[in-house]
Amino acid sequence: MKNIQRTLVLGASMIALAGCGADEIVSPGTSGDIIINNPAPTPTPTPTPTPTQALVTPAAGCPTIASTGGLADVGTISGPTGTYRVCQLPTTFNADDNLPFINGLLYQVSGRTNVGTDQGFASTGTDVTVSIEPGVILFAQAESFFIVNRGNTISANGTATNPIIWTSRDNVLGLSSDSSDAQWGGVVLLGRAPVSDCSDGTFNTTANPNANPTCQQQLEGTTVATPFGGTNSADSSGSFTFNQIRYSGFELQQANELQSLTTGGIGSGTVINNLQSFNSSDDGVEFFGGSVNISNLAVIGASDDSLDVDTGAQANVETVVVVQRANTGDSIIELDSPGGEQATPGNAIPQTVFQVNNATFVQRSSASSQAVRARGGAALSLTNVVIDIDSADDNCIRIDEQITLDAIIGFDSVVCDGGTRPVRGSGVTDAAVQAVVDAGTNNNVLATLTLSNGIVNGSFENGITPFAANPARSTFFTNLAFIGAVQTAIADDFGGWTCNSSILDFGSAAGACTSLPVS
Repeated sequence: MKNIQRTLVLGASMIALAGCGADEIVSPGTSGDIIINNPAPTPTPTPTPTPTQALVTPAAGCPTIASTGGLADVGTISGPTGTYRVCQLPTTFNADDNLPFINGLLYQVSGRTNVGTDQGFASTGTDVTVSIEPGVILFAQAESFFIVNRGNTISANGTATNPIIWTSRDNVLGLSSDSSDAQWGGVVLLGRAPVSDCSDGTFNTTANPNANPTCQQQLEGTTVATPFGGTNSADSSGSFTFNQIRYSGFELQQANELQSLTTGGIGSGTVINNLQSFNSSDDGVEFFGGSVNISNLAVIGASDDSLDVDTGAQANVETVVVVQRANTGDSIIELDSPGGEQATPGNAIPQTVFQVNNATFVQRSSASSQAVRARGGAALSLTNVVIDIDSADDNCIRIDEQITLDAIIGFDSVVCDGGTRPVRGSGVTDAAVQAVVDAGTNNNVLATLTLSNGIVNGSFENGITPFAANPARSTFFTNLAFIGAVQTAIADDFGGWTCNSSILDFGSAAGACTSLPVS
């Protein structure tokens, strides 16, 4: 009875509707009417307005800084999140400066943006420090990149709910997707700690440790000579915490790209924590020499290696998440000692050392055949690591050359869902590599993993006894009660300062990598 007028056909009989108060249907064969009382229709409620995010409006102008030339007001830029004032950074910061967070304002990196100038191999102290406040967004395009030169420092410290974001112009315009990359250069931190690949071709070795007392290296890909390295392993290039670096890796010269974060000869006094690399066209992060310690590192969607360590770096990383894209990416770890570009001998010092504690690696690239690869005599330690490889034909761990096999520090509480060839040797036998794995504790490279949401431990992973990496491997490490990077909830370590994508959804309140957060 959906219409005001209703027709009931009973055989050939028609029953008329009488409109007298209530609707009346007169049925044949009865002595009276059947009365059906229809309630008055419920008024259609007024729709509740859907809340919408207010669009950003541009700041009135650019703040004043001390460096020569200051910030250039180059107008505005508009995208899906609103319109922003654009303040272009100077070519060189030559005085201590602060970049404040201002609603409706973006900072533009144009060309090569320097923090200070190179202070030299034997310099001490700090010349220039640039500070960046939580919530600041910096963008760039093409070959533009931001570099902290040797002897200068950065203080770029976001917070767990208000990260600093380095991204591309296309991201601001709303043109970037989860498959975009190579839209600008990246961030470079240089310092005065030792490196092994000496640019003049004379190398230090165990037999002759002082063959080159001023061994330094040149940053790859730049048109201006950019040296790094020194003798101070405790040097500081500043602090870099709660940062996202998106869509980096533009090719500066043929076959030479920067990463999201490139470090060269930084010392252990440099603080790097809570860093996300998203869709870097080259490596996610690369450490050239120096002493590097990082906790809470997320490398998502790198199109070459996710973690690249070489030329004498002494690197410790813990609580690490790596997830590849399906159609691009090489090894999750590429470890070299030396890098090889200078024809550096395998016995050059310092020997590269890379130690990873509490990590979850998800290999998804069809272009990659192994998750972890070590070569060139580098020393590798893996503790409390979960490796999820793409197919049964891929390798969990590959070791090249006897010199590298001999340098292995150890594998403990490492699990991987290997198949036909879980470990691989090149220049050594697979059996020799497996023997090193078997010499460790609680390792299983033929495991059936139970990860959920891509990286969260399941019953199998949480049933593995963790290895106490502190002090056995490094006092930098924290002894956790589980293996892998995430025991029960992604948000515990990665929830507020990362960005979300179809590659990995952190459930972060900071929103999608394809958009800018709006305060």
